[in-house]
Amino acid sequence: MSANDYNDDGWQPVTRLGRKVQEGEIDTMDDALNSGLPLKEPEIVDQLLPGLDDEVLDINMVQRMTDSGRRVKFRCVVVVGNRDGYVGYAEGRDDQVGSAIQKAIGIAKLNMIKVPRGSGSWEDRSERPHSLTRKTTGKAGSVEVEVIPAPEGLGLAASDTVRAVLELAGIENAWTKSHGNTRTTVNLAKATFNALENASQSRHPRSRATREEAEVTE
Repeated sequence: MSANDYNDDGWQPVTRLGRKVQEGEIDTMDDALNSGLPLKEPEIVDQLLPGLDDEVLDINMVQRMTDSGRRVKFRCVVVVGNRDGYVGYAEGRDDQVGSAIQKAIGIAKLNMIKVPRGSGSWEDRSERPHSLTRKTTGKAGSVEVEVIPAPEGLGLAASDTVRAVLELAGIENAWTKSHGNTRTTVNLAKATFNALENASQSRHPRSRATREEAEVTE
């Protein structure tokens, strides 16, 4: 989709990153995340990663007492991803369920990260990026989730919530361990996302193919 298509839809960038994307100076999500500029417009993600999938993991009614009485809102937990290395997570609250979901999706796009995929299991020699490059751990509240690289063909040994996050990130094979109050969907999903975020922020070894290319160059 071109920048002109977004102009027709009425998107007028208000950030420096948005203008760079619309002008074509930045045309990949990788470049956007590595630009050092804050991601504050979900339309940027719509343009760089069209066709994102989203999944609502939990909808819960929350109540709060105010001076005018009891206020009821809906909290929605949403994960978005392209099933090919990019995933985002967020919670959204609103008076209506539909509005809460849309709000959560928009925030999740702003929380987009790139997951370092590869073949990190000692049992696997595949060059295809189907798992993580190394073990990672994430925590939210009392819940801790550990994601361990697995060989191709194993699948996802995970609960439904953890599986949903990993699938949208493009992780096809992994072992997982979880501790704490795992019945709390919001903390379980957030801990899984935090594990992937920790993996994206850590330095990981180059793949075998990359090392061989470097050796040839030298």
